[in-house]
Amino acid sequence: MDFTDQVAIVIGGSGAIGSAVVKMLAESGARVMAGYHRNAAAAAQVVAACQDTRGDVSAHWVDVRDPQSVETLVGATIEAYGRLDAMVFCAGAMRFTPVEAINVAQWNETLTLHLDGVSNACRAALRRMMRRRYGRVVAVAALHGLAGGPQQADFSAATGGVFGLVRTLAREAAPWNITVNAVAPGLIETPQLATIPAEMRRWGERVIALRRVGKPEEVAAAIVFLASPLASYITGQTLVVDGGWRMAP
Repeated sequence: MDFTDQVAIVIGGSGAIGSAVVKMLAESGARVMAGYHRNAAAAAQVVAACQDTRGDVSAHWVDVRDPQSVETLVGATIEAYGRLDAMVFCAGAMRFTPVEAINVAQWNETLTLHLDGVSNACRAALRRMMRRRYGRVVAVAALHGLAGGPQQADFSAATGGVFGLVRTLAREAAPWNITVNAVAPGLIETPQLATIPAEMRRWGERVIALRRVGKPEEVAAAIVFLASPLASYITGQTLVVDGGWRMAP
């Protein structure tokens, strides 16, 4: 895939999957703004790791829960690179809490980060993309939004909402030649995987058709494809990247 002269924002660009997306885009010639929130050191490492690629990578702090912060990120990207072709949302976190123990604060915090965060990113990007009548938006959620996650009612609800939002935005943005899609990873080798109970991981590895946990680069490949000009006739879809865990129509 060739991203020469294209500009992308990767929110969550310092994380395991996000950094893999940043590197893959930069290797394909893109100019990339990696949005980060908590880990400035990791973001700096991502920028350094991409110095010898065909593209260019910068990093910018962002709080996806704050619409103005996202607007600032998008504005800084356009000021630095002159345009915006792709918005990728990879930010997120999860925890395990039985539904009866989830308090209002945790529920709201989870939905604000995942669902409001995607909404803020999409709205900020779409306005700029509509002016140029081109764009790619890819929101990374989770398999939980399709299949449900035990002790993760808040995370499952938030990611399920992301899939509904993606389908609606895909219809609304289509007249401007903008596609909006989602990616739903399964068990992927990221730091968050360490928070999963051991018995759940063992069960997952047994039922996954490929009998293994996925790699961040394998998810990144799907994201980068959907963010590319090659995916011009794909919109409103959720691409499941789970090694054959959930094979359902």
